[in-house]
Amino acid sequence: MVYIYLPIIMCYCMQVHISSVGQDKMRITWITKASTKPIVYFTETAGVYQNSVLGTSSSYNYMTYKSDEIHEAVISPLKPDTHYFYRCGENSTKEYFLKTPPAEFPIKFAVSDAHMFSIFHIHTILLNFQCIHNAGDLGQTEWTNSTLQHISQSNYDMLLLPGDLAYADFLQSLWDSFGRLVEPLASKRPWMVTQGNHEVEKFPLFHKEPFTAYNARWRMPFEESGSTTNLYYSFDVAGVHVIMLGSYTDFDFESPQYKWLEADLRKVDRKVTPWTVVIIHAPWYNSNTAHQGEKESDDMKKSMEVLIFLARVDIVFAGHVHAYERFTRVYNGNQDNCAPVYINIGDGGNREGLATSYENPKPSISVFREASFGHGELDVVNATHALWTWHRNQDDQPIVSDSVWLRSHSSNPICT
Repeated sequence: MVYIYLPIIMCYCMQVHISSVGQDKMRITWITKASTKPIVYFTETAGVYQNSVLGTSSSYNYMTYKSDEIHEAVISPLKPDTHYFYRCGENSTKEYFLKTPPAEFPIKFAVSDAHMFSIFHIHTILLNFQCIHNAGDLGQTEWTNSTLQHISQSNYDMLLLPGDLAYADFLQSLWDSFGRLVEPLASKRPWMVTQGNHEVEKFPLFHKEPFTAYNARWRMPFEESGSTTNLYYSFDVAGVHVIMLGSYTDFDFESPQYKWLEADLRKVDRKVTPWTVVIIHAPWYNSNTAHQGEKESDDMKKSMEVLIFLARVDIVFAGHVHAYERFTRVYNGNQDNCAPVYINIGDGGNREGLATSYENPKPSISVFREASFGHGELDVVNATHALWTWHRNQDDQPIVSDSVWLRSHSSNPICT
C-alpha cells in the first residue's frame, strides 16, 4: 500500500466531533496544534455568543508519536430537538452547528460499522471540509464516499457505531486523518461509538496499554451510567435505552463489565425507555464464514446472552463481519419471540473488502443476508413500533434492500 502525503491547510479548531452526555448536555471534542484555552461558545442565534463553558485539555504518547492537544467541553443546558451554533477554542472564528436529539419519539438512528472510513486506494478527499483543502494520508473507495453521502442525507438524529473507527492499527497519524474526514458529519450530530479490534493497538514490548488513542480521542459518557471505563456504557435518548458493550475487554461472569451490565439492566424502566438496544463489535450470531470461532463472539455470548434475553432487549447490533445479516428473534440458537433481533452491519466499506462467503444451507434463524456495502437506519416511531431499513449502496445508488417493522417487547403482553 502506498501513502501519499498532501499539503494540508489547517484552521485553528480541527477534528471536531460531538457526543451526547445525558438529556440536556453535549460533549464537544476538538484538536489543536498548540496549547490553548479549552473553551466553547454556544448559542441558538448565529453570531451572538452569550454562553460559554471551559473544558479540559490532554494529549497522549504512543511510542514515538505525540498527539496534538485534545480538548473537550460539555455544553449545557440544551433544549431537545434544537439547533445550536458553537465555536470551539478561544481564538477560532469558524462557526459550527449541531442539532440535539429529540426528547420524545420519533427518533432516527443511523447505524453503520465504521469500516466505511478505512484506508483503501489513494484519492483526494473533497468533502467540503472548509478547514482542509486536501486531506493527507487518506483515500477511500467509491463505496465509502457513497455511504457517507447517504448517511448525511438521511436526516438522522444520532449515529451508532459498533467499533473499528479509524483502522489506524498503530499508525497514529491515521487517527488524525479519520478525525478530519468525519468532521463534516460528526460535528453536527452526536456520534456514539464503541471499540472494535482495530482500536486495541496493544503492541507487546513497545506499547502495553490498550485503547490509548481511542480513549483519548473518543470519550463517551461512561461515568454517567456507573461504568468505570470508556469501553462500555449506556445512555437514554428519546425513549430508547442504548447499551454499548466492549467485545475486547473482560466479559466473563466475574468481570466488572458483566457486573455493570447486570446492574444497568436492572435499572431500566420500560415506562420511561420502552426500547432497549445493545451494540457490540464481534457478533454473537453469524452465518458468514468470516470470523467464526472467535472468543470475543462465542465466549461473550455464553456469558451475557442470558442477561439481555431476560431483560427483554429488543435489538442487538454488531459489526466486525464485512457483510450484512439480519436474524429473527433468537435465544440460545433458537427462535424465540421474546428474544432480541440480531443485526450484523459491518458493511460500511473497508480496505479488506467484503466477506462474500456464507455457510450453506442458510440457518433457519437467518432471515436476510447479503455481502454488499451499505448502512442501516432505525426509525423508532413510538413506544411500540420501529422501522428498520438497510440501505445498499449497489451501483453507487441508494437501494433499500431489507426492511422490517419491529414491535417492542415492552408492548408485547407475552414478553412482559
